[in-house]
Amino acid sequence: MATARAARSDGKTRLILAAEQLFAKGGIDGVSLREIAAAAGQGNHHAVQYHFGSREGLVHAIFVHRMQQMEARRGEMLAAAEAAGRLSDARAIVEIIFLPQLELPGQRDNHSYAYFLLLYLLRNDGRDFGDFGAELPPNIARALQLLRQRLDFLPEHIAQRRLVTACFMFLNMLTAYADDRVRSSDDESFEDAVDDTLGQIVLATCMPLGSARV
Repeated sequence: MATARAARSDGKTRLILAAEQLFAKGGIDGVSLREIAAAAGQGNHHAVQYHFGSREGLVHAIFVHRMQQMEARRGEMLAAAEAAGRLSDARAIVEIIFLPQLELPGQRDNHSYAYFLLLYLLRNDGRDFGDFGAELPPNIARALQLLRQRLDFLPEHIAQRRLVTACFMFLNMLTAYADDRVRSSDDESFEDAVDDTLGQIVLATCMPLGSARV
């Protein structure tokens, strides 16, 4: 019985990872569920429906799977920030939210999750801060709560819009560096690009409302 459960779980993971790769290349609506099942080595063409119910169920499962993979690292970063008295430091909070994505397995070279997440965010219409269409694990939820407290001067929908914009900024940087032409450039290292983008996110996200008007 335990072996059967492990096989089902492993099959679900293979579907999630295959779908992430295919969605990243062909778009969330541009890939058939049969293609995903075949890429995951599933003989049953209806494997996605069996495990996830629908395309949208699979899409949410990818998001949740990756959030869970980053949860332990975010917990470590939250503990370190708390010990250093930096839980109200916008840069520390932004790092907790974004940097664990750099440590996801198999992502340093192709960033398929970054491509997928760009598409996922474009499908999301949540106006409440931190609403990404799925229940969030506790550590990322806490990091977002800390950021919301830092942005308490903003109305809810504007704070959410800035958060989504910050995600796009970070993901755009990652997908740009997935391009060999950018990676081979001597103009800026990947580490410098990450540092600059995080600084840009802090400034843009925490900017007082209306201060950019000239």
